[in-house]
Amino acid sequence: MVTAPPGDPLADVFHHVGIDGVISGGFAATAPWVSCGEVAEDVKIIAVLSGRALLRTDGASADLGEGDVAVLARRSRLALHSGPRPGAAREIPPPVGWTDPLGEDAAGQADTVVGAHLRLSPTGRELLLPGLPPLTRVGGTRPGARRLRTVLGLLLDEALGAEAGVAFASAQYARLLALESLRAAAGETDLPPGWLRLHADRRLRPAVQLMHGHPGRAWRLEQLARAAAMSRTTFAERFRRTSGLTPFAYLHRWRVLLAEQALRTSDTSVDALSARLGYASAGSFSTAFRRTTGLSPSRYRGSGSTGTGSGA
Repeated sequence: MVTAPPGDPLADVFHHVGIDGVISGGFAATAPWVSCGEVAEDVKIIAVLSGRALLRTDGASADLGEGDVAVLARRSRLALHSGPRPGAAREIPPPVGWTDPLGEDAAGQADTVVGAHLRLSPTGRELLLPGLPPLTRVGGTRPGARRLRTVLGLLLDEALGAEAGVAFASAQYARLLALESLRAAAGETDLPPGWLRLHADRRLRPAVQLMHGHPGRAWRLEQLARAAAMSRTTFAERFRRTSGLTPFAYLHRWRVLLAEQALRTSDTSVDALSARLGYASAGSFSTAFRRTTGLSPSRYRGSGSTGTGSGA
């Protein structure tokens, strides 16, 4: 089993929350063109590999130049237009796989666009989706955009090719796509409160590392505040403003997330699990777990729930 490096809370979250990426398709087309469709996925990614595209979605818009990437969250419709050019724009259906409408070469005058989306488990939606901006434009010169385009290109190569090991390679690139998309969104300064904004906050990260590294410890507010080099009041307010939760509500949700995975993937007893996660008794652990998940630990284990599994 691959585990997160010590001191990397965001990697911890990825390890326990089901999330990966899927290449949707792409096209090369000479302007004027238009491509419109519904967005069924929680998180959509659009990259312009060459040329230009104007993106409009649910009241938000972005002008994407060569190398730019857009990350969209909780959108219902998407319209892409080429830059203005005389003539009637031909319509390109939302591509599945690679579409080259007129045999146009991406290295020539064509606009080249690639799309993908993220698949989130129910727990992934709960924890990560509310903290994503509706539309994030990542400029092509930023490191995050370069990494996203690289991963998208690798995924597209796998989708178009038939080499041995394609399923394994695609799965690894898909996870990288998910990570780079959330990294890109986390680089924005106006993130909504949520887990992503919390994990992007370097001042709070030492306290989060303590909670992730020792989830069963009976942490006191002053200990966590000291790790962040803040007063108790300043720390508590910044944590709540950044994550949308108090430090101890976050710690509780993290413990439940760990418990969900343990119940799904091991035969650890409820007594042992409650002691490991810092609860005074199996009864208090069961009450806290049921309050969050709606099921007792034993019923959760028996249900075969995949709420935080490795896929959506």
